[in-house]
Amino acid sequence: MSQNLVEKIAQKFAVDLPPGTTVKSGDYIFIQPGHVMTHDNTGAVIPKFQAIGADQPANRRQPVFALDHNVQDKSDKNLAKYAGIEKFASDREIDFYPAGRGIGHQIMCEEGYAWPGTMMVASDSHSNMYGGLGCLGTPIVRTDAAAIWATSKTWWLVPQVARVELNGKLNQGVTGKDAILSLCGHFNNDEVLNHAIEFVGSGVIFLSIDDRLTIANMTTEWGALAGLFPTDSETLYWLRQRTDKIAQRGFARVPSDVDGDGAHPRMNHTRIDRLEENIMIPDADAQYAKRLKIDLSSITPSVSGPGHVKKMRPVAEMAKEKIAINKAYLVSCVNSRVDDLAAAAEVMKGKKVCDSVKFYVAAASDEIQKESEERGDWHAIVKAGAIPLPPGCGPCIGLGTGLLEEDEVGISATNRNFKGRMGAKSAVVYLASPTVVAASALAGYITGLDEHQLVEIKAEIESAEIDVAEKTDPVRIMAKVPTRMDGDLIFCHQDNLNTDGIYPGKYTYIDDFSAEQQAEVVMENYDPEFAGMVEKGDILVGGFNFGTGSSREQAATALKHRGIQLVIAGSFSETYKRNGLNNGFLSLEIPELVNDLRREFGQNELTIKTKLKAEIDFEASTLSVNGKKYRFSPVGLTAQELYLIGGLENWVRDKISK
Repeated sequence: MSQNLVEKIAQKFAVDLPPGTTVKSGDYIFIQPGHVMTHDNTGAVIPKFQAIGADQPANRRQPVFALDHNVQDKSDKNLAKYAGIEKFASDREIDFYPAGRGIGHQIMCEEGYAWPGTMMVASDSHSNMYGGLGCLGTPIVRTDAAAIWATSKTWWLVPQVARVELNGKLNQGVTGKDAILSLCGHFNNDEVLNHAIEFVGSGVIFLSIDDRLTIANMTTEWGALAGLFPTDSETLYWLRQRTDKIAQRGFARVPSDVDGDGAHPRMNHTRIDRLEENIMIPDADAQYAKRLKIDLSSITPSVSGPGHVKKMRPVAEMAKEKIAINKAYLVSCVNSRVDDLAAAAEVMKGKKVCDSVKFYVAAASDEIQKESEERGDWHAIVKAGAIPLPPGCGPCIGLGTGLLEEDEVGISATNRNFKGRMGAKSAVVYLASPTVVAASALAGYITGLDEHQLVEIKAEIESAEIDVAEKTDPVRIMAKVPTRMDGDLIFCHQDNLNTDGIYPGKYTYIDDFSAEQQAEVVMENYDPEFAGMVEKGDILVGGFNFGTGSSREQAATALKHRGIQLVIAGSFSETYKRNGLNNGFLSLEIPELVNDLRREFGQNELTIKTKLKAEIDFEASTLSVNGKKYRFSPVGLTAQELYLIGGLENWVRDKISK
């Protein structure tokens, strides 16, 4: 059976598969990723790891710790937290990178953890970035990280895969950031939500690795779970260049680097030679859920926002409005590499930042800053009036120096512009390339360098070739797992029902909040009447993109504690689905059912007791209600095992006990 590249890599890192199984989109599988990166949230994963009865990692070479988020905080509390993480790593000989070394995602690339043709995970949503190097990088949540430390494994639902064809070549002055902002702004109706993306096409070879890392990084904002570029001559060239740099400069050793001969254990030419001889490619007849195309030559410098990446306009158009800015940022994992700093320096040499603007700059790693200093780019930016910050995340996530104050306007080369993320909720943020950010910092308003001709983006999308819900083979059901389930349907029509609506944020960090208390406040911010209307055994049907927002697991557990058997929606936030299954709580996507209920019951009431009884047949992967039968993607053995045992933490305890 043919496979695309995502399926092939997933097959390579899948474990405990029944003999003869071919991994396909829609399959629940257990995976053993090459590495798992955690950053400052390592401090929250440690107690989870210990609470499940573990002390030593199953594979000490698998975890990677990199402190990068709150690096500007020198308080006793934060320094103690960092020291505790470092000691935990030292005691267990885990690879550890201290605050100041750089952003974890950049370190994963620089140090050869994110390797072409492999699968890596991180408890951070921008692990998609590894796809710029041909590595299948995808996010997990903290419970998953603890499970991987303890057992070397976690589960993964292999996503549908979209094939994105990049044709043509970017024009002079147009960057990878402009490309991904254009993709997000043009295909802005959730076309790739919860998909993995494979980038292909004649234009790929003209994209530098820095551009590819930027594009892959922001597939997260596009709604995707991974953004994967092919391994080609540009990839191999970058790896060899990086290997030579390490050989010349040396490297700060971590436990896995101690090999006796002085060579870097991951970034070395022998490993690259092996890679070159065995480059993984998709099968010629591989299937994709969607096919998108875009002509890179039709893209012009663009600005996204404010408030969302779906809002995108050409810089040439916005420059006419002279939108004044208060702050500008060249920071974060998406656009603070050597080429980015060089592009900004080219704009700023011999000039000064506008008096009304504060411009903040931070390299993605200390090595990038050193190279930028040696090139003279860093000095040019600082001399122009930029305020330097240490390598790390900082203002991108609302931490440290330089946050936006009330009603201020910022332009940033970061990846997110959500309201309140970089400071005050009344502030607004626009996203752009380093070139546009630098030019805007000099001018005092949003502008670019040159007047690019305004052209219409040439792009198209083809309808789905396959639908994972159309699988008709009977599903094998484990012993003790129910083959059927029935319950009354409770309908909440709202699209984009976020985790704060399901479980209010004010309760999130009350550690002793009981299951009963969670059940009482469930959906409080969405519909205060919900908890009183629901009866034990009901089945909840939501709208589309159910559970978007934060990664709080209580948004799943509160519904479970209230007695909801499972949740059905048109689509889900993948993080919500992970948190649900990690707690033994199932979710099914049946968009046709959601649309039928809307037609029958409308959308005037927040919560509707439909008085319809549904019957779910897990063997046939069907739901029957009101005389109609609906299909859903099969609930595979991995999901069944987690459901039966009550979630991932119980699964880990069971594995440890055995």
